[in-house]
Amino acid sequence: MSTTPADGPVLEVSGLSKSFGGNHAVREVSFALGASELLALIGPNGAGKTTCFNMLNGQLRPDRGRVVFCGRDITGMRPREAWRLGLGRTFQITATFPSMTVIENVQIALISHERKSYELFSAARRQGRAEAEALLDRVGMAGAADRHCAELAYGDLKRLELAVALANRPRLLLMDEPTAGMAPAARVELMALAARIVAEEGVSILFTEHDMDVVFRHAHRILVLNRGEIIAEGSAEAIRADARVREVYLGGGTQEPGAEEARPHA
Repeated sequence: MSTTPADGPVLEVSGLSKSFGGNHAVREVSFALGASELLALIGPNGAGKTTCFNMLNGQLRPDRGRVVFCGRDITGMRPREAWRLGLGRTFQITATFPSMTVIENVQIALISHERKSYELFSAARRQGRAEAEALLDRVGMAGAADRHCAELAYGDLKRLELAVALANRPRLLLMDEPTAGMAPAARVELMALAARIVAEEGVSILFTEHDMDVVFRHAHRILVLNRGEIIAEGSAEAIRADARVREVYLGGGTQEPGAEEARPHA
């Protein structure tokens, strides 16, 4: 039911399906993501959003279907290999080195991107500081460069995670619940930052999100997943007006809780 964006696809997903035993977590999901597009994937609890994400970056191998990234078939490719090609990801729970400083976390990511050999906790202090500082400035964290991650508020950890993801110079960034656990104002700020990165740097972003204010304010286009199938696609106005979406997701006026569907191994 999807159409390919006019600018040409950065990501093409065709017939993606995954089952766990008798449970069809994702069924025949197809969509395309264009260059410099901010695309939201929403749906009720258990809809299959994280399972879908896990197949896109290789954490899960699909039963059927194809994932094509920048013209290359990456179906089932290992996450590290997809990352090397420029497909980045952030997670619901931040993954940083709490004993290291903010800037050292970014330096580690830069060193890894450049495939340099390093002794993890010493080389990071010497390599790539200027570039790391520039990345931190982009996410509003330059003033916290020398603080230890363990001291940071959760919203700042989310900003740091974004800087770490950008160190790989991604063409596409998958953001799984980027604002989970954040205060409402901080959620809006983080997604406004993501929208600026899309607009100014041409990075495409596919994100899942429970906060509908964030989705409707920032997404260029929205996909709605229910019971593993895409049931609607379009602008914020079209999704708000869609009777089926209101019935299965928006109509009750409640937003899904922070936990995603159960993940067998993800």
